[in-house]
Amino acid sequence: MRETFQNDFEPLSKLYAGRLYDDPMIFKCNRQNFPDLPEWLRFTQRHPYDNGFLYGTPTSPGKSIIEIYAVNKRSYETARHILVIKVIPERILPFQVEFFIKLREIEKVLPSPVQDEIKQDLQKLWNTEALEIVNITNALDRGGRVPLPLAGHFEGVYVKVGSEQYFSDCLLKVLTPEYQKQCTAGAKVKVPGGCNFCSIPSNCITWCKIELFDLTKQEPAPPAPTLGSGILEDGGDFNPPESPPSRDYFPDYIVTVIVPLILAIILCVLLAYIMCGRREGVTKRNARTNQIQLYHHHTILGNTDELRNMAGNRSAPPPLSTLPMFNSRTGERASPLLSDSPSIPLIMAQHDPYSDTLPRK
Repeated sequence: MRETFQNDFEPLSKLYAGRLYDDPMIFKCNRQNFPDLPEWLRFTQRHPYDNGFLYGTPTSPGKSIIEIYAVNKRSYETARHILVIKVIPERILPFQVEFFIKLREIEKVLPSPVQDEIKQDLQKLWNTEALEIVNITNALDRGGRVPLPLAGHFEGVYVKVGSEQYFSDCLLKVLTPEYQKQCTAGAKVKVPGGCNFCSIPSNCITWCKIELFDLTKQEPAPPAPTLGSGILEDGGDFNPPESPPSRDYFPDYIVTVIVPLILAIILCVLLAYIMCGRREGVTKRNARTNQIQLYHHHTILGNTDELRNMAGNRSAPPPLSTLPMFNSRTGERASPLLSDSPSIPLIMAQHDPYSDTLPRK
């Protein structure tokens, strides 16, 4: 069961000899008669022009029938393929180590040449050639964050390897208190001396995320629970809890209802006083206004009424306001120079621009 299953779906140009098409292909995989894949099996394909990868490590023996559908995005042709995976039990490798490769993505690690490169570096680190890749997992499936769509940002990949040989000295340095203290502090951890076997920068491991598994020291399974008779023991009569003491809600009522109501009444009274109680009144306003200004105001109102009356009857005589000089109240024409009335129209200035038109006492 430690063998990693992997299948690479080649593009159409390699499946059909003699044809140079490189059509975009989309693959859909699911377990037969089920909507999804088994929990240990995953499928990834970044782009229709990229290869699709079906990968995973089985956790229990059995048989899985996988349906694979391929859709050609150019011609919309569809193909169906049945893949039968038989898992047989096998001895588990007792010593396993999980590494985190930060500068890789899952589809870049699944090809066999890349796995061989990673395996060669880990063999030097473990100091043994009897090394097998147990599992490859995308960091996003382990709760990792989605990287920014910029150059130099990758999802990261977890690679677990196993062997029959015990951990090397370089791997055991991960368990030292000094090393763990540096990782907890978040400082940049230096690679232990003589343990840097990273031949390709993109395959370098993150030392603070190395995790060792010694399956020979597994804790025994907890004992099975003992079965009882299914009848509860006699614990006496049931005594319900006493009722809570009564509570006086009148202070809460005052704070919640009465106080806001009093504040609202005070604000209404204050607003009514400001809007209505401080008004001057028409009489007081006219007494404090200049007589000429009042006369002009009444003249405008009278002329407006006169124009409205003329609009209803076009044969009416010309309005008095068009005459050279007139009395707006009596309609009589009088000389402005001999008038004693304090209400003097402004039209007087048209006859003598140098005369004093203001009333004098």
